[in-house]
This record gives sequence, C-alpha cells and structure tokens, in this order.
Amino acid sequence: MESLENSKKSALIFGCGYLGKPVARRLLQQGWHVFAMTRRQESATVLKSAGITPIVADWTRPSTLTDLPVCDRILVAVGWDRSSGQSQYDVYVGGLRNALKATNPEANLVYVSSTGVYHQTGGIWVDESSPCRPSIGSGGWAHLQAEETLRQQRPASPWTVLRMAGIYGPDRVPRGKDILSGLPLAAPTAGYLNLIHVEDAANAVIAAWETNCSERKTYVISDGHPVIRQTYYEEIARVLGRPAPSFESAPPTAMASRRATTSKRIWNARMRRDLCPQLAFPDYRAGLRDVLRETRTTIRPAPR
Repeated sequence: MESLENSKKSALIFGCGYLGKPVARRLLQQGWHVFAMTRRQESATVLKSAGITPIVADWTRPSTLTDLPVCDRILVAVGWDRSSGQSQYDVYVGGLRNALKATNPEANLVYVSSTGVYHQTGGIWVDESSPCRPSIGSGGWAHLQAEETLRQQRPASPWTVLRMAGIYGPDRVPRGKDILSGLPLAAPTAGYLNLIHVEDAANAVIAAWETNCSERKTYVISDGHPVIRQTYYEEIARVLGRPAPSFESAPPTAMASRRATTSKRIWNARMRRDLCPQLAFPDYRAGLRDVLRETRTTIRPAPR
C-alpha cells in the first residue's frame, strides 16, 4: 500500500455514486484528500474534475487493488450492476473481502448495507436488534453476509454498518416520469416504503466517522416515517400537479412483486440519538417537495 504524507486527512471511497459523491463533497469541503475507486476511465475523468483522485480498479479483482493509498477513512457504498454477470454475493461479499485485505486495517470504515436484511412482514417495526432472515441469494442476504465478513476480518478496528432504507433525491424519484405521463404503474400499492433523502444519508455517513473512532456499531438509516406505497405515489402526483396514478398488476417475477412480499417499518431511534438528531428532510413529503420543485419543469414525460 502506498503511504501518504498526510494520511490522517485522506479517505477512500469504494462506490462513488449517488451516495458516495455527496459524501466526497463534504469531505473535500472539510479539507480531506479524497480517493475514489471506479471501474471505468470515463467515470475517473468525471471524478477528477470534481477534485477527487480516481483509482481505476475493480474490487472483485484482487490484482487491481495493489498499492492502494493508506487512508484514515474508508466508505464502502458499492452497488450491484445487474448486467455485470456477477452475483450479488460475489460483488458485496467477495469484493469487500478483497478490499479489507488491500486497505489500511486501522482505517475507520463505514459499510453501506440495506434494510433489505430484514425479512419481517405485516408492518412490524424493526430496529438494529431485530432478527434478520432474508431470502438466500437476495441482495439483503448478500449484505448480511458482507456484514459478517466485516465482523470477522476487522474484529478490533472501528467500523460502522449503516443499513440504509431506500435512498431518494434529485434525479432519483422512482416512477416520477410515469406519473408525469399519466401511465399506469406496474407496482404494488400495499406495504410500507422506508426512505431516506440522499443528503441525510450522506450526513449519516459523516456522522458515523466522527462519532465512532474505536467501536463496531450498526445503525438503521431511515427518516422514521414509513409510508404506504400508494400514498407515496399519490404524493408524487400531487406535487407534480398530475392526477392520482392508476395501477396495474406487475408480472410475478418483477422486482416490484418481490418487494411486495415484505412490509416492515424502520425504527430509527438509535440513529437520531447518535448520528442525526435532526434531518434536513424529516419525511417523504418534505423530501419530495424539495426534489420535485427543482425537477418538475425539466423532467420529461416517459415515452408512451
């Protein structure tokens, strides 16, 4: 691993995407030297233009992870690319295992997991102490295996697992184009959505680094205001000034139908106590107002 003269003020981000970029901006504003890993040269160019030092590598290929900088903070916020041909286990667990072997073992690490680790149904409230029995092979299961890998390989250094609810924000309002176009939604109407605005999610990452310098902790990250799916879509329509959406049955194999089999509500008391006492966007209504105020004049209707 490459030594840095100012390693105490450097951070390495695996997965500098929708969440990683606002985290990187906050670090840069605080004077940190930020490195970010990407598999694509074109993405590296974009990162460099934002003041981030890109590292072109693939964390599922250990041979590309040699000579990584010795950083004081690490963020793992890697997403799964369905077109990659790799399983979620290979990406989340195998990639994390490779990264832990290649990086500073004393770094303060934040791993972005998912509330998909919870299997509960029926609107049950869950928190960090709730049992986790996700379906084998699912994304939630892969994240749970990655969490266990982190516990085993970093038993003494500081780390924080953040089990994120659904992240939304600018350019990420699912079904927004369909609702604007008046198209029927092939989506379930029942069950709860648990959400967190991307700016609050980024603040939680920074707070995890700043408040946990020696322990190993787990938090659920959500705004604490679960919403029934149909109510959420109707609020999007209201803010956009469109009619309430109509719905049609989703194909049995579609992701929407699979998500409809679980319905839990995330209790975020520990997050509010330790990380984010106040949220910039305390519920989905506040978040959608902010996001759609900026996009309602530029969002284009979905093609018919």
